[in-house]
Amino acid sequence: MQNSSIRRGAMAVAAVSVAAAVMTGCQPGDTDTGSDVSSKAPTATNSPTSSGSTGTSGSTGTSVKTCAPNSLKASAYQAADRPAGTGTGAAIVQFTNTTAKACVLQGHPTVAGASNGSPELNVPLQVTSVGSASPVKLAPGTQAWLKLTFVQVQGEGDGYCESGSAPVVYPTMVIGLPNSGAHQVALDDGQFAECDGTLTATAVTARKPS
Repeated sequence: MQNSSIRRGAMAVAAVSVAAAVMTGCQPGDTDTGSDVSSKAPTATNSPTSSGSTGTSGSTGTSVKTCAPNSLKASAYQAADRPAGTGTGAAIVQFTNTTAKACVLQGHPTVAGASNGSPELNVPLQVTSVGSASPVKLAPGTQAWLKLTFVQVQGEGDGYCESGSAPVVYPTMVIGLPNSGAHQVALDDGQFAECDGTLTATAVTARKPS
């Protein structure tokens, strides 16, 4: 009887061991399944992050380009705030974005007087840049400005220059902007009269000068 009880106990232990082995044998499969899900999760998680990063990069740096020469319309008028005298004194040059896309202007101009209004007969003027230059984003149809201040003509009639040189009159001037071309402008009233072939110029600005 005792031996029979021992055999039954041993068989019970063996059955428990087999059941445990079967249960244990399921674990690697369960673990592998969990590992597969985990290994796929970073891909799903990283994908939106990567996409968002690309979108941000595209929207900030590369989508807004420097204004092309043919995207701008330039005009000029005499400034209200100018040195006393009978010449031009100071002029405001206005740039309008004529395209359907935003673009960026930046920098100080080069300036040349156009003899007889002919750009091929340009007379480069000596420009002293004033103020710092910052990018100006132009939405479609909007404007940016810069101000040119000349050595003023004095006196009456044809006037005179304080330096003793003769005043010079230009029907138009050619305004160059970094990477945005050269633009011929005429005053909305009169011609450009200046002394000494020198002037000061602000950088392009989003704030309209006076």
